[in-house]
Amino acid sequence: MLSVSKPSANRLDLSFSGTLDADQMRIALDTLIEQSDGISGGTMLYRISDFQLPTLGALAVEFRHLPELLSLAGRFEKCAVLSDEGWIRTAAEIEGAIIPSLEIKGFPLSAEEEAETWLAGTDPGADEDDAEEAENFPV
Repeated sequence: MLSVSKPSANRLDLSFSGTLDADQMRIALDTLIEQSDGISGGTMLYRISDFQLPTLGALAVEFRHLPELLSLAGRFEKCAVLSDEGWIRTAAEIEGAIIPSLEIKGFPLSAEEEAETWLAGTDPGADEDDAEEAENFPV
């Protein structure tokens, strides 16, 4: 099952678990495309639990929506992926490296608060790292 919600004007939350068939994929992607309309510089929180591969029909539906999904990615700046599967988090971060306008960072499911902080751009550790880097900048 894949569900999409819009908790704020520039934010989408997605939750995925189990297996998707073609009809579920079609509904989910149509909802995702509709809900992302008008978003600019947005953020996304993607929870993935109990991952199972989608059916071949679902993958075919996703492939047909690929042009819309690629343009949709340009509406977002950050995506936090929550999953207990390390390979899913790694794959998501690799995808983020391929899409230049979208930064994707993986987190364990138990680190939702940390993911929310990162999406909000209020990572307290980042300020310390920036300050330390500025102090050690060669002259």
